Amino acid sequence: MKYSIRGICNEEATRDFIDWCLDCYSSLGYGPWALVDKRSGELAGFCGISPEVVNGVEEASLGYRLASKFWNKGLATEAVSAILEYVFDKGLIPSAVTIIEPEHTASLRVSEKAGFKEFRVVEFHDRLVRLYRITRYE
Repeated sequence: MKYSIRGICNEEATRDFIDWCLDCYSSLGYGPWALVDKRSGELAGFCGISPEVVNGVEEASLGYRLASKFWNKGLATEAVSAILEYVFDKGLIPSAVTIIEPEHTASLRVSEKAGFKEFRVVEFHDRLVRLYRITRYE
């Protein structure tokens, strides 16, 4: 959770997050989805597109979190690719961004594998981050 802006969530914050996810689905038609390990059926984390304000502009931001036992297994790359395919095929958004701290090399690799290429450095929650963008046509 070192790179998570919101940090570790307690039970109340987790409930608030789930309520927010449900609001995203009903108002936007998309939001963070639960990731479940196909083999074990365990909740592995979440991945999805959700609204995020960056430099005063609301963006469709791709984000994910995985429990550490699911790291380095390709699950994040698989989920990110599936989410992008879904929102772009359905025409839900014209482009998506991902916000990554430069030191977070694992997320940088996942984003690059998903097709995010160019970035600009912006300030986000008092941190310098890379803001990558991918369009429906990329």
